[in-house]
Amino acid sequence: MLRRAGPSLRHFLLERNSSAGQRSCSIEAKMSRPVQARRLEGIDKNIWVEFVKLAATYSKVNLGQGFPDFPAPDFLTEAFTRALGGGNHMLHQYTRAFGHPPLVKVLAQFFEKLLGRDVDPMTNVMVTVGAYQALFCCFQALVDEGDEVIIIEPFFDCYEPMVKMAGGTPVFVPLRPNPPKDGKLMSSADWQLDPAELASKFSERTKAIVLNSPNNPLGKVFSRGELGLVAELCVKHDVLCISDEVYEWLVYDGKQHIRIASLQGMWDRTVIIGSAGKTFSATGWKVGWAVGPNRLLQHLRTVHQNSVYHCATIAQEAVAQGFQRELMLYGKPESYFVQLPKELQQKRDWLVQSLDGVGMKPIIPEGTYFLVADISQFKSDVPEVPNSDEPYDYRFAKWMVKNKRSPQEQLHQFHPVLLCKGGSYTEGSK
Repeated sequence: MLRRAGPSLRHFLLERNSSAGQRSCSIEAKMSRPVQARRLEGIDKNIWVEFVKLAATYSKVNLGQGFPDFPAPDFLTEAFTRALGGGNHMLHQYTRAFGHPPLVKVLAQFFEKLLGRDVDPMTNVMVTVGAYQALFCCFQALVDEGDEVIIIEPFFDCYEPMVKMAGGTPVFVPLRPNPPKDGKLMSSADWQLDPAELASKFSERTKAIVLNSPNNPLGKVFSRGELGLVAELCVKHDVLCISDEVYEWLVYDGKQHIRIASLQGMWDRTVIIGSAGKTFSATGWKVGWAVGPNRLLQHLRTVHQNSVYHCATIAQEAVAQGFQRELMLYGKPESYFVQLPKELQQKRDWLVQSLDGVGMKPIIPEGTYFLVADISQFKSDVPEVPNSDEPYDYRFAKWMVKNKRSPQEQLHQFHPVLLCKGGSYTEGSK
């Protein structure tokens, strides 16, 4: 007896595909809910992404982003080559999570000399994937919901979103310009904190202040008196200091970089941020560090071990050898830390003269490799954009990229200020 024929294979497959399609539609419909975390709201745009793309599109030289166009020193690249091709196969494997032992040891030796105190390489130094990650660890480890963090304007663009991602509230205090009366070009030293205004920003909710000296983008090198004011307020209000010192060796005109952690009462409340990228002109290696008391760094280590966990071993080895060389040559004319600022000061002076010659009013930086200029004279050359809320300096930079030779950074991206009007600035919102 023959069995009754069931549905054909073709019919079965068609029905299955139809059902799968319905399930797929159903699943896709569920994905209409927001997927991003609330802490990302309002911080998705990034100036570097936009202007790097613009520079590439229009084949322009990018003067905005912070990296040199000259090679790292030979002694550093040779150290990297030795580490890469040498017989120590363990340099291709994981090293200590919180820093390659040779690197943290030589960093501790260096900071003992710079700070005049004992520095334990295992508890007072942590190596990170660039200074950027060191900053991220600071904010994630030390800032909580409702905490306020004072940020001095103008500032490096990542401070504000990193504070917000940690649940904190940024509180801004500006450096205010005091133009010279003799008609000379302004210096970054002419931009100063108002002591009363700074003091007014501290409250019982203040958890930390971010100090960036030498300052990006202004190039200001804070004096001992200015640092003393910040230190006094930190001690009085029991506030932490996140001290971004990545440009510590790029200081000009005989100025001296003073580390706020060396001032009385500040070591126990300060995390120093440093960068091999800026120190040795090798930004692509992404080797940075945090230096500070164990009571603070233990919490940075918790963030580090649960996120990045480990930094490239070979890059750390090469940087360690670079610091070992510089430790032996410290203060001597052949030291890279002595030679590099001399070379960059010559380039700074040339750029100042060039910008002054075309009608801009550059602010002469005391440090870093950034330069801010007053562009108000060119306002009539830049067409208005109907229904646009972009600040003038932003539009000027885009106009330069599309019509001239080189893209620039925009001061408003570093803080809510436009440098447009006769050497002064006007406060406003981004």
